Amino acid sequence: MDQKKQLMAEGRNPVLEALKKNDNIDKLYVQEGVKNGPLVTIVAEAKKRGIMVVPVPKEKLDQMSETGHHQGVILNLSAVVYASVEDILKKAEEKGEAPFLFVLDGIEDPHNLGAIIRTANLAGAHGVIIPKHRNASVNATVAKASAGAVYHTLIAKVTNIAQTIESLKEKGIWFVCADMSGDVMYRVNMKGAIGLVIGNEGNGVSRLVKEKCDMTASIPMKGDIDSLNASVAAGILAWEIVRQNQ
Repeated sequence: MDQKKQLMAEGRNPVLEALKKNDNIDKLYVQEGVKNGPLVTIVAEAKKRGIMVVPVPKEKLDQMSETGHHQGVILNLSAVVYASVEDILKKAEEKGEAPFLFVLDGIEDPHNLGAIIRTANLAGAHGVIIPKHRNASVNATVAKASAGAVYHTLIAKVTNIAQTIESLKEKGIWFVCADMSGDVMYRVNMKGAIGLVIGNEGNGVSRLVKEKCDMTASIPMKGDIDSLNASVAAGILAWEIVRQNQ
């Protein structure tokens, strides 16, 4: 994965072409209050593809623009090129290791996403799987929070996390879900081919995704509050997986 700065497409025709041909899209910024034909078409295309549309004042677009000719619309492309789930499995095979995956279900904070990708890389995971919708995309903020790990970690974007887990289970991978109601992590067998599922910062792993997992694991805590930051929880569970597989 080559390091890249945040890329942008500006102007109505370039943005529309990018929307049609590029899968590595972060956000679409459109000028507030403008409802002419071309912009309506662009916004409709973005929404059809599940891309976040952000209305902003013209002054904001002027500040963001590198060309000075944004025509009321700027498209942010991802900071990285996404891999496929097959690429991640191939990496494990090439290293002669059982697959070790991170699966993220609705991580919204880009700083959390960056920190989790950094943890995945340092823990030796072969890749990170994120959903196309309702999850932070890999942008410049995520890249910075990851300390550059996004450029050295395979990241796959999938349409449906639950279906992806189901198909990977058929390949012999077991999935453990981070959940405070689960068994204490020391008692959960996380050896071998494993996928670690981390959920949304506020709501945790969604019900459907949790039902697809084989196990749930909790982190023992002794303090006065009962939850951890998502990226911290991911780190603790990841190193328990590493410990068990030593």
